[in-house]
Amino acid sequence: MPKSTIYLDHAATTPILPQVREAIGEAMREWANPSSQHGSGRGARAQLEAARERVKQALNWPGEVIFTGGATEALAIGYTRAQALRRAASGVEHPAVARLAQGDAVIAVDRMGRVDPGALPPADLIAVQQVNNETGVIQPALGEAIRTRGAVWLADCAQGAGKLPLPDADMIAIAGHKIGAPPGVGALLVRNFGLIQPSGGQERGYRAGTENLPYIIGLATALEVGPSWLLSAAVLRGWFEDEIRAMGGEVIGEGAERIATIGAYRLPGVNATTVLIRADMAGIAISAGSACSSGSLKPSPVILAMGRSEEEAREVFRVSIGRETTRDDLAALLKVLRGIRR
Repeated sequence: MPKSTIYLDHAATTPILPQVREAIGEAMREWANPSSQHGSGRGARAQLEAARERVKQALNWPGEVIFTGGATEALAIGYTRAQALRRAASGVEHPAVARLAQGDAVIAVDRMGRVDPGALPPADLIAVQQVNNETGVIQPALGEAIRTRGAVWLADCAQGAGKLPLPDADMIAIAGHKIGAPPGVGALLVRNFGLIQPSGGQERGYRAGTENLPYIIGLATALEVGPSWLLSAAVLRGWFEDEIRAMGGEVIGEGAERIATIGAYRLPGVNATTVLIRADMAGIAISAGSACSSGSLKPSPVILAMGRSEEEAREVFRVSIGRETTRDDLAALLKVLRGIRR
């Protein structure tokens, strides 16, 4: 990335932390397969299990940990291999879940993007994320309501794990590259293995493929760094959103609890494509609250599920900040936005 670029797209991926790069480099000296029975393999297995315990301790997770290639794979294992006949997912899930849930019951959300715990449909498996990747909205506590229905809760925690306490869910998907580890590593946290069907292979028979030990150690290291920087992120975003409102912009989901790192905004009458292009020309990386397909910006299903019109949905853009984000970075983006509003 050129040094002149201001990166405000941390919800998409984050820079690899220096501590993680160092840990991965050290781990790459241990190249043996953790499934091998010889001494080198046993040494690699010991490191793998130590990393598993580190992840559990960092997240205060009492159950099992299945290492995967990322949150998308973790969600696929949890959603498709759950011991469940009826499945339901919220209308604001990440595409990784939405694609799997086609034809299943859809759980409606309010205008803030929140699920009503008292309005859950009959289901054996309920997929509701912890933090929305487009708006930053945090879902309310759902564990008791879901268990009352005799269902299992699968929570996509890619945006929240390592930043917020985990929800009281039965299965949780996490992603390394959202917290300073590399892309290509994640995990499915499971209360107990009886919740899902085994498939054979590694990870106690629940995920096939040789474990990526260096990246797994990187994931554990990233989780141990901690989220103390979120306090300054909250201050930065609060100032930024005051400026957005002052220029006539809208903060999406501002009536709900939101994570400090993600914000979705709208300048009425300004297409998000215009905002993205102008920001990019100024060397600033942000994203839209919608997916790009075939060269055209399509309305975000998340924003539509929140009761917005297609026109409004096309105007939503996302700003997501990270550990190194400064007030000057956000001020540069505000300068671009004010130029568009003139």
